[in-house]
Amino acid sequence: MNVQRQGGPGQVKEITSLANPIIKDIKSLAMKKFRDQQNAFIAEGLKLVIDALDMGWTIKTLIFAKSKLGNAAVEKVAARTVAAGGTVLEVSEKVLTAITRRDNPQMVVAVFAQQYLKLADIRPAQGDVWVALDRVRDPGNLGTVIRTVDAVGAKGVILVGDTTDPFSLETVRATMGSIFAVPVAKATTDAFVAWRKSFPGKVAGTHLKGAVDYRSVDFGGKPVLLLMGNEQQGLPDDLAESCDVLLRIPQAGRADSLNLAVATGVMLFEIRRGALKLT
Repeated sequence: MNVQRQGGPGQVKEITSLANPIIKDIKSLAMKKFRDQQNAFIAEGLKLVIDALDMGWTIKTLIFAKSKLGNAAVEKVAARTVAAGGTVLEVSEKVLTAITRRDNPQMVVAVFAQQYLKLADIRPAQGDVWVALDRVRDPGNLGTVIRTVDAVGAKGVILVGDTTDPFSLETVRATMGSIFAVPVAKATTDAFVAWRKSFPGKVAGTHLKGAVDYRSVDFGGKPVLLLMGNEQQGLPDDLAESCDVLLRIPQAGRADSLNLAVATGVMLFEIRRGALKLT
């Protein structure tokens, strides 16, 4: 590899031992406590890493299997990492397996700094759609919602209350790279309710007691904020009361509710059809 090999920032180092302190720090990112301490998270896969770079994210540490030496795309990512002051690690597949906790790991893994959007910096414009999730617990659900938000062209996700971590390995995997394209904000319930009062458009929530069929609402024109409740409990009263309209998704079978990510997807594509005038 045609970059400097010493192991410091902006350099390349070869590591084969699981006991190496750098590898221990990276492995620790599997736990939220250490992700927060280091303000970092792991993302897996060459395409995903390239997409992140192209969207303006900076790699703190790039880890790749020695079997990928000579791969032009990997070498280019390594050069970009070094040029930006990051560290590049050539490792064994054993090390990658330990980092990713997978028997068949991706051959390229990167560590990025976490990025959160501030509520105060959200300034919805006409046609914008935002999703707020109350106390979402399941990382697969959160990752799928972020991916769906990306797919429909909505603007971002607001996490309300005590939620699962958007930067966990499981959530990042479920986003399939959309974590780098979709802004994520987080807020306490009180802060969110206060912010919502100045939202310049329609605030719609789904609720089992909702009297309005989601297909009957005109979402055109102003910004839309879609508020979705917790997987087990739905929207609490204080958040339900903050909505302009409570909606229901009619059920034809015996199930009385949908999975959170599925329900959010149904709602977003309906809002997209109306607010963004796409079919």
